[in-house]
Parts: sequence; structure tokens; C-alpha cells
Amino acid sequence: MPNRNRPLAASIQDKDVILQANNLKVHFHLDEGRLKSVDGVDLIIRKGKTLGIVGESGCGKSVTSQALLRIVPKPGQVEGEILLKRNGGEETAEVVDLVKLEADGKEIRDVRGGEIAMIFQEPMKAFSPIHTIGDQIMEAILLHRTKDKKEAREIGLETLASVGMSNPKQRLDEYPHQLSGGMRQRAMIAMALASHPKILIADEPTTALDVTVQAQVLTLINELKEKLNTSVVFITHDLGVIAEMSDEVAVMYLGKVVEYTDVDTLFYGPRHPYTKALLNSIPSVTNRNTRLESIEGTVPYPMNLPEGCGFYSRCPKAQSGVCNAADIPLIKVRDNHYVRCLFAEDQNTGGEGQ
Repeated sequence: MPNRNRPLAASIQDKDVILQANNLKVHFHLDEGRLKSVDGVDLIIRKGKTLGIVGESGCGKSVTSQALLRIVPKPGQVEGEILLKRNGGEETAEVVDLVKLEADGKEIRDVRGGEIAMIFQEPMKAFSPIHTIGDQIMEAILLHRTKDKKEAREIGLETLASVGMSNPKQRLDEYPHQLSGGMRQRAMIAMALASHPKILIADEPTTALDVTVQAQVLTLINELKEKLNTSVVFITHDLGVIAEMSDEVAVMYLGKVVEYTDVDTLFYGPRHPYTKALLNSIPSVTNRNTRLESIEGTVPYPMNLPEGCGFYSRCPKAQSGVCNAADIPLIKVRDNHYVRCLFAEDQNTGGEGQ
């Protein structure tokens, strides 16, 4: 029988775990009802490792990242636990629940941008158009590393150079509209890394870039992760990027994690029908004459949902009276492999063609 007692086996007490989210929920109380953008997510972020979060648009990936930073827009409400190790060594680290902190208080502002930083999806919208790149990078440095403006400028120059920005001294005094898309993304990465965060959240950082620049940005993030021993949360809808970047993967659907495992198991031994459908929709050089699988329908609107599995209406293996009878727990099917499906242990493993 599967172990249903705990969502994930790891805990914030483990030496390699730096952040743990337990039963994380983000609900928006609207006139029409309660919109459940994130509905009971459990995540583990390990030191120096990359956690990939993947899923279709509207599944709750970006709102989950906003919740980790406590920047969910109103009227969103965050519930559950976000446990972060702060300060000191492994034995003396202080564990803080970010959900209990005031969203605009001093303590969360020390964490936000200092210990947890974020690369936003669209840098042209994330940067202020009326301030120079240097002013915006130096603001984070002055807040988290030094009060000396001259030193902050030097750190800003070094950080821009470290992310491969051409002529960083000139770029520091330019405005966002004067930079190309790739340069803006590098400047965004520099601003996130300037305060040496423990955790870097990358929310689809290559979406607006051409494929050549995408590859450069992905390589850059991996190199900086190795150099600074930073943990990375990489959010994307592209499974090819997940294969390149991630150590562990959380597949999200309708505000819930439906499969959670290491990257090799995800690609070679998936158990959830949704994960398999995502993998089978990827073009393959070995099966060029095979029609790609499509997932019929769309992600349901997360309000006033019926009981049962959120994937029920789109799942080819759904069973009436079983899958739609009650909410489905996250089940442990093997070590470090968790699936939100009642028939996970009966599923054939293997990605493509299954």
C-alpha cells in the first residue's frame, strides 16, 4: 500500500533542505466566489539544486512563485506554511514561516530580494522605465549588502560583467528601452543575483527571447548556480528546458502538484496521465511520422470545482464514481516519487509512446 501519511518525505530539518512549503494555498475571494489559484501545494527546495515547476498556462506556477516571495496581489490570501532556513550554519539556522510574516513588514523585505530573489517573466515590464538599469540594481545592493553608494556601483558593475553584459559601465547608466531583449534579461538576472540570494526563482525567464539567446540565458543560470551554490526554482511550460535545467520536478495542474520526482524518473518513468500526455506532445526525431498527442480541452477555471481529480474531464483513464468521488491525495509510489492519481501504481512507466 502507498504511504499517504506525508506529502513529501523530506523535511526542513534535513541538512540539504533550505525551504519547504506545506499545504500552500493562494485563494482569491471574489464576488463570484473563491478562486483557488494554488490549492494545497507541497514543495522542497534543496541547497544548490534546481526544482523545476512545469505545467500548462493557468495551472498556478507563477502564483506559487509569488506566494514564496509574499507578493501575491490583492485580494489574494496565502495560507499554509513556507518554512525558510535563515542565518547561521546548518546547526544554528533559524527556521522562519514566511506566511506568518507581514507581507509589507521589515522581516519579509529582508528576505525578499536578499535571501530569495526572482527573475520575472517579462523584464520590460519588471524594470521601471524612468530609472536607469544601474539605479535599479544598486537599489537592491544598497538595501541588502552595503550602504556605500560607490561600493554599490562597483558591485553593480561586477555583477553585470558576471552575467556576460557587454560594456557593463555604459549599460549601467542606460534605461531599459535602450537595451535589447537579451540584454534586459541579463540585467534582470544581475539584479536578482546582486545580493547573493540563497534561492533564485526564475519565472519563465526565456519566454520573450529568441532561441539563441534562450540557450545563452539557460547556460548562464546554470553556471551562476554552480559558482554561487544557489538553489533555483525554474518555472516553465517547456519540458525540454526542464530536462536541461532541473534536478527535481513538480508537475502542476489546476493549482495542485500532480507528480513530483527527480528529472530522470519524470522522463523515463512517469505515472500520472497528465505528465504522460505532456511528454507525448513533444516532437521526437525518432518518431517523425507519428502524430503528436494532444490533450483535449483546457485547464478548468479554478472556481466552484466539483469533487475529485482536477484532470478527470480530460483524462483518458478516468473512471466515473472513482476519480470524481473525492479529492485525490498525493501518493508515494516509490522513493522520491509522488503522484496524485488513484491508479498511479497500475500505470505503465515510460514517457513517449505510452
